[in-house]
Amino acid sequence: MTKAEIITEISSKTGIEKVDVQETVEAFFKVVKSSMVSGENVYVRGFGSFVVKKRAKKTARNISKNTAIIIPEHFVPSFKPAKTFVEKVKSGNKTSKK
Repeated sequence: MTKAEIITEISSKTGIEKVDVQETVEAFFKVVKSSMVSGENVYVRGFGSFVVKKRAKKTARNISKNTAIIIPEHFVPSFKPAKTFVEKVKSGNKTSKK
């Protein structure tokens, strides 16, 4: 499902104009991004947590040149779904789309 499809579905279920729904969805994503960039985690009860994870400094190998590369410590965004969300997905009716 794409962001456009999400906006269309929210608009049809709530009766709110697509433009207003799009502004709201964009604002939500902007708030989540800016919070995570500043190091804050975002918790949405019943859905999950958008967390910033710290990756430690490590040595990697460039196989083609056979050299060692030092990767400094850095932060990456991560999503951890809530237990109730995971349970609903596990018990949901899944159809394979391949």
